Amino acid sequence: MSTTVSRRSFLGAALAAGALPAGALPAGARASAAPKRLNAATRVLEVNGRPARVFGLIGPDGRSGISLAPGERFRVELANETGARTLVHWHGQLPPWTQDGFPWPESPPIENGAVQAYDYAPVPGTYWMHSHQDMQEQSLMTAPLIVHDAAALREDRQEVVLMLHDFTFRTPDEVLAGLIGTSVTAAQGMSQKMEEAPARTVGSNAPHASTSSMAADARDTGMSGMNMLGPGGMHMDLNDVHYDAFLANDRTLADPEIVHAERGGRIRLRIINGASSSQFWVDLGELVGRVVATDGHPVKPVAGSHFPIAMAQRLDVLIDLPGTGAFPILARVEGNDRQTGIVLATPGARIARMAESAHAAPPVDNSLEARLAADEPLSARPADIVRTIELAGGMKPYAWSMNGEYWPQVTPLMLDKGQRVEIDLVNRTMMAHPMHLHGNHFQVVAIDGAPIQGAVRDTVLVMPMGRVRIAFDADNPGRWAFHCHNLYHQITGMMTEFRYQGIAS
Repeated sequence: MSTTVSRRSFLGAALAAGALPAGALPAGARASAAPKRLNAATRVLEVNGRPARVFGLIGPDGRSGISLAPGERFRVELANETGARTLVHWHGQLPPWTQDGFPWPESPPIENGAVQAYDYAPVPGTYWMHSHQDMQEQSLMTAPLIVHDAAALREDRQEVVLMLHDFTFRTPDEVLAGLIGTSVTAAQGMSQKMEEAPARTVGSNAPHASTSSMAADARDTGMSGMNMLGPGGMHMDLNDVHYDAFLANDRTLADPEIVHAERGGRIRLRIINGASSSQFWVDLGELVGRVVATDGHPVKPVAGSHFPIAMAQRLDVLIDLPGTGAFPILARVEGNDRQTGIVLATPGARIARMAESAHAAPPVDNSLEARLAADEPLSARPADIVRTIELAGGMKPYAWSMNGEYWPQVTPLMLDKGQRVEIDLVNRTMMAHPMHLHGNHFQVVAIDGAPIQGAVRDTVLVMPMGRVRIAFDADNPGRWAFHCHNLYHQITGMMTEFRYQGIAS
C-alpha cells in the first residue's frame, strides 16, 4: 500500500493521467476535470495465515486511498459498494461542513449502491480518510489521503507512505460488548447512537461542571488490560483492547512490505496512525530522520530515531540512507512487546527475518510535542473566547465524557466567525486521549501550563492527569465534531460539537 514516488516519476505519471492542474503543466497541456472514483468496498485480507473480510477505500489506480497533485482540487465520487451504509471523513481537511463525512442530520450516511460527490480545495500534506459510520474504522475502512505540494516535489525524494493499524478477528461490536460488559446487540445499539446529533436548540456557552455521576464514578475506578508506570512514576492505563495483530500497510512482520530504495536514497516517509485504539513509537533503528511536518503542517525540523505517534496523528520524516543495506522501520506498540513495520532495502541487500515481539515499549508521551515549532504559527492576538474542557471516565463502567456530558446529550460550544478560540484540555483520567477537531486546524500553545509555540495540528494527545492548551481562529463556519480518536472512548461518549452561530439554528 505504500507509494515510492520521486518527483520525476510522479510528474510523469500525473501528466499521463491528466492529473496535474493547468498551472503546473507545460504550455498547451490541460488537466482532466473528471472526478476521481473512490470505491468503498469489502475485501479479504490474510492475517497470520487466516482470511478476514475487511473494508477498503480503493482509489482510481486500484490502490488504497487517493493522491492529489499540487493545486489539484479534491473532486471525488465515493461509490458505496460495501453492502451497508457508510460515510467517509476526510481527516484533517477543511471542506464545507456538509462534505466533512460526519453523520449530521444534514449529511446522512450513504446508502449501499449510492454515489456521493465531493468537491473542495484540499490542504497540502499527509492526511487520511476513515469511516465515521458505526465502527467501520476498526474494520479497516481507512486509507491515505496525500495532497502533494510543489515544494516537497522539488526535494526529489522517494515517497513512502506507512499506514499503521490494529487488527482483530472479532467484530467491532464484539470488542465493544467486551469493554462495556454487555451483549453484542446492546453494543450495536450504542454504536448506532453515533448517528444522533445534539439538539438544534443549544444551551449556554459557560464552562460546564463535571457533575455526571456516571463520569464521577468511572473516573478513578477503572483498570485497563495494561497498567504501567509513566513519567514521574504515575500509573497509566494502556491498551483497552487485545488485538490479534498490528499491521503496517496491511501486513505483519511475518511478511512485511519491502520498499526498494536507491543506494544512499533520500526518502520522505509519510507515517499515518490509522489504528482505532493503539499508539506507537516509530523506531528508525540505525537511521536518523528529521520530522518536518505533523498532521500535514510543516514544522521546524526535529532530528531523532524514535518518535511517538498517537492515534490519528501523522508524521513526515526525511531520511537519508547511509549507502546500502536493509533498514527496518518499526512501529512498537506502547506498553507492549509487539511491533510491526516495513523494510527499506537497497539493491542486493540481505533482509533478515524480524520478530513480531521485542522488549516492551514505554507509554507514548508528549516528548516530541514539546520540541515542535510550527513553520507558520498563529498570529499574536488575544483570545476572544477561552474554555476549559475536562476529560473524564474510566474502565468500570466503561464510559468517557467531556465536561460531564456524553454524546449525543451535549451542549455545543457556540462560535462566531473570526474569533480567536483557546481551549484548555484537562485530563482527569489515567488514560491518554488523542483529541481531534473537525473543520479547523489548531496550534498547540501550552503543555501542562508551560507556554510553547508548538505545532499546527488537528489531533493532539492529552496525557493522563495532564493539560494541553490549543488555539485556533474560527474561520470555517459549520457544525464540527470534537472527540477522542480512541474509537471506543468516542463511541461511549467522549465527543462534543463546536458550532458556528447561524448554522443549523
